[in-house]
Amino acid sequence: MATATVKQNGTAKKTQSTVAVKTSEKAKATSATKKLVQEVIPPVTKPISLHDRMNNFEKLNGLANQRTRLMTTLTSLTKFKYNNGDSCVFLIRDENGEEFKTTNTNLIQLVTNHLQDTLLHRKEEIEKKIVQFEL
Repeated sequence: MATATVKQNGTAKKTQSTVAVKTSEKAKATSATKKLVQEVIPPVTKPISLHDRMNNFEKLNGLANQRTRLMTTLTSLTKFKYNNGDSCVFLIRDENGEEFKTTNTNLIQLVTNHLQDTLLHRKEEIEKKIVQFEL
């Protein structure tokens, strides 16, 4: 762009300086050069040691075991939900021997539904981690 002068009340004012134009052109050229350099030179990856690979394998194995246990729990809970009658009892006991016991079927149904939703959400999280896992 060229600099333009505008006369107003007998004085000339510059609307844009040539320095700003040259600076923006240099910035564009520099960013284009950086892009070309990044395309030509691939990022350097550090080779993984045997110990690191074994640790990663153990982590993946742990995630797979968590998923298996979770699926077993979900299957058991589903069987309970569809095979229970009016005579089921819900019992929670802590380490001190204190317990909560109820036969209220509505409460039992609410608890099992919430537990199932929580387990399904956790299953999705674990499966996502397994899919994204890199050895």
